[in-house]
Amino acid sequence: MIRWREGEVVGERARWGDAVEIEVRLGRSAHPSLPVLDAGRARAAGPDVAGTEGLPRPVVRALAYTSVTGEPRVGDRVLLNTNALDNELGTGGVAMVVALPDRLPDDRPDAADPGERGHLVKARYTPLQTMVFGVDEQDSPHHEVLSEVGELAGMPVVVADLHSSLPAVLAGLRERAPRARAAYLMTDGGALPAAFSRTCAVLRESEWLAAVVSCGQAYGGDYEAVNAYSGLLAARHVVGADVVVVAQGPGNLGTGSTWGFSGVSAGEALNAAAALGGTGVAALRVSGADPRERHRGISHHSRTAYCRVLNRPADLPIPLLEGHPGIDQALAHQVARQAEELCAAGPHLVRHDIGLEGLGEVLEHTPVRLSTMGRGLDQDPAAFLAAAAAGRHAAHLL
Repeated sequence: MIRWREGEVVGERARWGDAVEIEVRLGRSAHPSLPVLDAGRARAAGPDVAGTEGLPRPVVRALAYTSVTGEPRVGDRVLLNTNALDNELGTGGVAMVVALPDRLPDDRPDAADPGERGHLVKARYTPLQTMVFGVDEQDSPHHEVLSEVGELAGMPVVVADLHSSLPAVLAGLRERAPRARAAYLMTDGGALPAAFSRTCAVLRESEWLAAVVSCGQAYGGDYEAVNAYSGLLAARHVVGADVVVVAQGPGNLGTGSTWGFSGVSAGEALNAAAALGGTGVAALRVSGADPRERHRGISHHSRTAYCRVLNRPADLPIPLLEGHPGIDQALAHQVARQAEELCAAGPHLVRHDIGLEGLGEVLEHTPVRLSTMGRGLDQDPAAFLAAAAAGRHAAHLL
């Protein structure tokens, strides 16, 4: 089901890359229970903007992708999909702008494909399917090299469950290998548009990332790939990456069951890395603050993806949490015990114990604010230390 709403643009909040976050006053059909950005603003607007049952029309946050909708301006009428807003989702809890129905954008070529040669369709057979130029399409300047190569030549491929691990992995990498050229391969388990990620935009601007490669149904990266295999090859042979970090976009999906979560793709990505001759590095998802027992210590997502989905050799960096400032001893012992169990259950995993000296300070100076499930570095340091440990191990492999 899609919940459709109309509204009027009343302001702009922020923009990054192809995305712009705006404020929208909802139309008269707005449901009174919708989460409101600024109830005072709606009340101050007066009786002429009354909504359902005479209540003020709420003002809500909405996100537009300008390559899809054009540039929203104050006063524009907008058509919204409010599913995420209605359900108060965490990562994606905003309304999505579907169109500016009174001012549709002109047909214009994609800046990444000025010759309109692209034939890859992503978000396929949805009303907003988009055509992109694949990095290995026949008209691509990279087609010949990607048709001939099939090896990663041992390149480290760090795979993480959560998008929020990306800056922490890069922090750990750069602490030991500051000149390493890193690429991000964005899979399609979370957000599909790369533009949704403010993290990616900032990491590109700060030159922590050389490029973003979007694969599967995900789109909007610097390069577009059909799947993780072609995406990894593009990262190595087109971007020239020394290290690739693989993770889904923001907003992972999970049902609380053993197999019902989008992070199973972490095991699949490591299998792809091994098949192509890369060195897979399995970044652990760890938490000392998650209220859900299945995610405390080493998350069941890591245990399932790395023991039951992954079936090829991969390195498993174990963060040595004991004695680290801000880490509860009980958590450190829990992670140590779970790591032993994980390695015993997965003989294909090659254990590497990683000391954490200096990583806390490095994590305090990332170009983006660290946040996972709404918790920052101070609230859940183990989450980011575990990711940074994987980055430090990748640096050792170079």
